[in-house]
Amino acid sequence: MTKITIRDLHMKTGEWVRKAADAGGIIVSDRGQPVAKLLAFSVSDQGIPFGRRPLLKGFATMPRINHDSTRYLSQDRSRA
Repeated sequence: MTKITIRDLHMKTGEWVRKAADAGGIIVSDRGQPVAKLLAFSVSDQGIPFGRRPLLKGFATMPRINHDSTRYLSQDRSRA
């Protein structure tokens, strides 16, 4: 795994981000101590899109509302 300093990352951020996939990850150090790791993004990191997530037990049986709930939320916030 490639090691760079915070200064290196600051000066050439785009270059190091692009290299992260090829290098198998990059460790960023501050004064010789590792502080961060840049890793390549994979599709599995994305997870399930919100609209296709299964509902948790108990939420599936909640009643549907036929109005815009943001009006009620706005009223509630303005009371605080």
